[in-house]
Amino acid sequence: MASTNYSFDDDYSYWNIDYTDDREDPPKEIIEPCDPTVRVELYHICMAGISLVVLLALSFLVKRRRLCRNSCGGVPGLLHPVGLFEHGSHKGIPAAVFGLVFCSLCVVVLDDKPFPFIAESSEDTKEYWKILALLYYPALYYPLLACAAVKSKAGYLLGSLLSWVHCGIQIWHKAECPYSLEIYKYFSLIRSLPQLLFLAFLSLLYPLLLVKNDETSGKVGSNECLSNAYYTDYVKIMLRKKPSQGAEPVQVSIPSRIGAVIRSYIYIPMEGFRVPTKLVITMTVAIVSVYQVAVLIIVGVIPTLQKARSGVQEDVSYLLDEFHVSLSQNRAEVVGIVKYYFWVVEVCYLSAVAVSCVLTLLTLMRSMVLHRDNLRALYRGDTQRVFNCKRRIRPSRSSIASWMCFTGYQAAHVCLGLVIQQIVIFLCFLLFAFLIVIPILTGQNMIIFQILERMWPFWLTLILIVLLQHMLARFIFLQKNGETFSVTNRRTLYIFTYLLFTFNVLIGVIAAVWRLVLTALFNVIHFCRLDLGLLNRGVEMFDPGYYSYTNFLKTEVSQSHPVMKAFCSLLLHSRRSERGGGHQSKDVEEGIQLMQTDHKYTKAARSKRVKAKWCLLFTLLNNPSLVDARRSIGHLSTDMVLNGQLSLSPKDSKDELDKPEACGSE
Repeated sequence: MASTNYSFDDDYSYWNIDYTDDREDPPKEIIEPCDPTVRVELYHICMAGISLVVLLALSFLVKRRRLCRNSCGGVPGLLHPVGLFEHGSHKGIPAAVFGLVFCSLCVVVLDDKPFPFIAESSEDTKEYWKILALLYYPALYYPLLACAAVKSKAGYLLGSLLSWVHCGIQIWHKAECPYSLEIYKYFSLIRSLPQLLFLAFLSLLYPLLLVKNDETSGKVGSNECLSNAYYTDYVKIMLRKKPSQGAEPVQVSIPSRIGAVIRSYIYIPMEGFRVPTKLVITMTVAIVSVYQVAVLIIVGVIPTLQKARSGVQEDVSYLLDEFHVSLSQNRAEVVGIVKYYFWVVEVCYLSAVAVSCVLTLLTLMRSMVLHRDNLRALYRGDTQRVFNCKRRIRPSRSSIASWMCFTGYQAAHVCLGLVIQQIVIFLCFLLFAFLIVIPILTGQNMIIFQILERMWPFWLTLILIVLLQHMLARFIFLQKNGETFSVTNRRTLYIFTYLLFTFNVLIGVIAAVWRLVLTALFNVIHFCRLDLGLLNRGVEMFDPGYYSYTNFLKTEVSQSHPVMKAFCSLLLHSRRSERGGGHQSKDVEEGIQLMQTDHKYTKAARSKRVKAKWCLLFTLLNNPSLVDARRSIGHLSTDMVLNGQLSLSPKDSKDELDKPEACGSE
């Protein structure tokens, strides 16, 4: 027994070598909790009170009578945040406020103190405080939207003061306490950069709007969006005579094709078209989500890899010997090789994050271009191009719910898609680095090249079989007779089909693997795009992201069609000019007002009537949802063909309003 103990000590005595006595661990940086001058709890209590006072002040300054004439007799009420269906409102303010709310959501999900009024919470009650915080932060930033919705000097002044207070205190907090106790010492500061940028943007924009405000900015009414010049300009540009194109085909060169592909990923503003407010908000939140996720996956892994690389000692060589891994006979050289491998992993990880962020931003830019194309196609009634089937553009319960969820769905898909992209690309970079690049540089562990060296006759044979089949099909089995092709030498075709069957099975296995890889990569790269269905055409409606996008388009087009808005604006303007600025009738539909024939009209009035009727007909043809909403079509026929289908009567359309619409698998 004594000899056994001696042998154990003698064999493993090299573990207690001299360098362990001289080794000093690097001092750990201790970050102490920081309490700012204005505590977070006090800041939120004051700002919640100030926000409530601002909302009450705006409600009393702008009576509901000016916004909705028939609601509660015009008593003060809650102001709407932003007209999401209106093109005339400023799009920067709602985009910034939605970005602030999303940054607050990241704080609620990741921080240990989700609700700012509660300093400490137990694990059992933390989820309840998170739910309450999800309601609190949108309410906190609600006045920043309401100040812009009022469109008056008082609203812009209150918005300026409110944004200045928010921005000033946030900058004060980050200047006093830049360090963070979770994940990484600068994580809180880096994460809050978009929030500070949005607050600074609002702090500059509200004073600018206050300076540019004039007397007409305070006239808020339900007809403000109708009188916007954008809709009439859209109709003028649409009806503009197109330049005639020559019949001769133009040969497109390769550089022009490359330029066209690059331009297809860059959103260039188009004359006569404005992006809807909801879409601007969605893209802003998507870009912020890319930043937030990228920061999280970088600061959560890279500092750990750097600490592991700096902490590698000669003990790692003994650990590798236990797994029968021999990198070198020299212990110091083994340490250098392991540190180099850690550095390679770190480079691969950062490269994967950068590539995934670039791919996500490129897909979002491509989505913006396709959003515009889809909206313009639906404006002219081309539903088959967008939905791959014929549909009626009208709102329903599911479309309204999907329209409300679209921005949140897009942000969630971007976050998850970026994480999946980063993991897949990181694994690909690791395999490429450790199986190809490093073996070539070091001349060792060339496993892939050894496999290829042993199997090169097999791969060469499959390549020759593929080339043989294509050459036979080109020169023997296919004959051109004039402008048509015909299959010849059928007996030889049957013989080669039988003889090459076994080879085609092996080629089919490779093709199946390649198909699986391509499908996975395509879905991973385009996961964040809701305008692209990731399922087959017959079952694409089972994709919740694509289903939400299609319903978003239906609601957006049916409620904010530029031709419809231009027609309504022209209708109200014509009626006002005929009556000398008198009050309009509330009970008679707009189109019927111009069709009355009780009194004689002058030639100018008759031309206006004809123009209004033409606008009505054009609007109904391009926006079929108005046909079901009208009580009477008047002189227009109810049998107009809309999108390839006969329009239904109001009774029939009411019965089929909430029926599910599905495209056939044609």
